[in-house]
Amino acid sequence: MQSGSFLDRVKIYVTAGKGGDGCLSFRREKFIEFGGPNGGCGGRGGDVILKAEPNLTTLLELAYHPHIDAPNGEKGGSYNKTGRAGENRYVYVPCGTIVRTLEGEFLVDMTKPGQEFTVAKGGAGGRGNQSFKTQQNTAPHIAENGLPGEEVTLILELKILADLGLVGFPNAGKSTFLSRISAARPRIADYAFTTLNPNLGITLHQGLSFATADIPGIIEGASEGKGLGIQFLKHIERTRVLLHLVDPEGFDGLSAEESVKVIEKELKTFNKKLFEKPRIIAVNKADLPNAEKVYKTLCKKFKKHKVMLISAATGQGVKEVLDEVVKILSATPVEQIAVEEEKPVVHKVEPIFTITRDEDDVIHITGKKVEEFIAMTNFTQPEAVTRLKGIFKKIGLEKALLKQGVQDGDLLIVGGKEFEWNGDFDEEAPQAPEHAGYKRRETKAERLAKRKARREGKNK
Repeated sequence: MQSGSFLDRVKIYVTAGKGGDGCLSFRREKFIEFGGPNGGCGGRGGDVILKAEPNLTTLLELAYHPHIDAPNGEKGGSYNKTGRAGENRYVYVPCGTIVRTLEGEFLVDMTKPGQEFTVAKGGAGGRGNQSFKTQQNTAPHIAENGLPGEEVTLILELKILADLGLVGFPNAGKSTFLSRISAARPRIADYAFTTLNPNLGITLHQGLSFATADIPGIIEGASEGKGLGIQFLKHIERTRVLLHLVDPEGFDGLSAEESVKVIEKELKTFNKKLFEKPRIIAVNKADLPNAEKVYKTLCKKFKKHKVMLISAATGQGVKEVLDEVVKILSATPVEQIAVEEEKPVVHKVEPIFTITRDEDDVIHITGKKVEEFIAMTNFTQPEAVTRLKGIFKKIGLEKALLKQGVQDGDLLIVGGKEFEWNGDFDEEAPQAPEHAGYKRRETKAERLAKRKARREGKNK
């Protein structure tokens, strides 16, 4: 929902920083006989972290800048210098912001000032060739690429955190009351729907400071989407006390008594907990001729609630209302907000890789670890490709491919890269990348011609 400068729902696109590449270098100095490898590791990419900021009241800034990136880690250097890690990127959101995935899965509720939550982790830095030194290989010519940072699309939804929520039909005097008890200066006029955005104000009374929210646009049918109410009803779900302001003249053909019943019905229909919250009914505009009569009528009809007569414009009865609000707030504990019940964490054992073949006979190899191996391999280094072959052989990928019936010329896609199967893996003979078990695919015409010939051979 967006109106004016207030916005309570946005979609953001988050990318954490990429890890820095490892360095491939050797120490070569005069009079030093055995210099050896001295390539340092790359720095880790920066994380993207949400942080709850109590001074923010809208998600408007994120709507204007929805693409959020964290800095990358720097490359490793010679003399075993580790690259500098990318700085974490902090994204400030209002208190009361709920974070969900694009699919709607609940992640976190940012309710406490200063609360932090990491939404995307930076990629690990690649290792330099010094890290690969062993007794068997004292001069490794291999360095890893840094891992890409996590990418995620999130939905942020804001639900205002306030102690006192002002409800009522348009022109009941909610904005006037808010301006009377706080420094907030909402727009005030003598026509309906003057207020189109929730307004917040801070009130200090009897030594107690509390936040008040003016919730606009609630009319009959609001809980079903009529008017503006459905957009704002959710903002009073978290208030501790409701102050229902009533115009003695009624609204849109409804009497004052009927208007109270309608608002009660909308609260109950939208969320039963709203209906059960402590509620004060204040008949506003005490200077009107029929205000006293309406006040007495409501006192008889709604004995369950405290009914008061006030004038937000002149200040009559406002102090008494605040006294009652402070009394209720002092006796009402702060709710432990739970948007969704916490579920026990179940760590699923995911397969290292999964092999599927599509309708075009293209073999797709998926799996987080396999894709990481591909991302961190520098295919310009023969030793790195040979190492990748060894890893794939050890995890059983080659065996699984042969079991699936892979043949020379088959196209394989793994980690966003395309390869052509060219025989088995041979660890004993280090080769150039184009002859190391996988090689880059040929032209499309050549590949299609090979497939056609193979299929014709099968049909004979």
